Amino acid sequence: MTPATTILMIEDDLTIATGLIAALEHERFRVVHVDNGEQGLELLKRDPPDLLLCDIMLPGMDGLAVMRKVKDTHVDLPVVLLTARTEEIDRVMGLELGADDYITKPFSAREVVARIKARLRTSQPDRRMPDVYEFGNIRVDLRRRMLWRSGAEEERLTTHEAGTLQYLIGHRGRDVSRDELLEKVWGYTAALTTRTVDNQILKLRKKIEDTPAEPRHILTVHGTGYRFEP
Repeated sequence: MTPATTILMIEDDLTIATGLIAALEHERFRVVHVDNGEQGLELLKRDPPDLLLCDIMLPGMDGLAVMRKVKDTHVDLPVVLLTARTEEIDRVMGLELGADDYITKPFSAREVVARIKARLRTSQPDRRMPDVYEFGNIRVDLRRRMLWRSGAEEERLTTHEAGTLQYLIGHRGRDVSRDELLEKVWGYTAALTTRTVDNQILKLRKKIEDTPAEPRHILTVHGTGYRFEP
């Protein structure tokens, strides 16, 4: 029998947690629930899950602090944040720290299940791609999300930067639309637009291009999207 996909949920609101557990177990997920970050980190060490679902507003160690520690030791673990905050800075900070998605309260259990399924689909490794890939003066470890440019210090890529770069490299030489990148890398969350992709490309170019304004590797295909050239 195939083992059930395990979701570690860190949520201190018992009403919310109970509803999500019922919805996830209905979809045959195994759910491990705790109400604080410290206990969640201990469980993660002993029994790593397939995905972490974590509230930002937690007693003691908040969700962003939890995620920092998680990404230091479990780089590939998908993380979905739950937040009651509406300020853009909180969402941006979560994504910059490595969150794969965020869901703003109030939400429906069905939405959370759908977003989790999308993250699990897009987090599956691309077996066609080597972990380490080199082009120009760049060496990138896509699994560990580390990048080296000759003459510069190593840089860590965010989850979405690594996912975008991996997808473009895996389809090198082919025009890739913004919608395709949204679907394959982000899993199409309702709050995202194609502008999200453009902002991600700008950040990537600053890390891999000698002259970001005149890119050699991530080229703009006007009216469509982008193309990667080694």
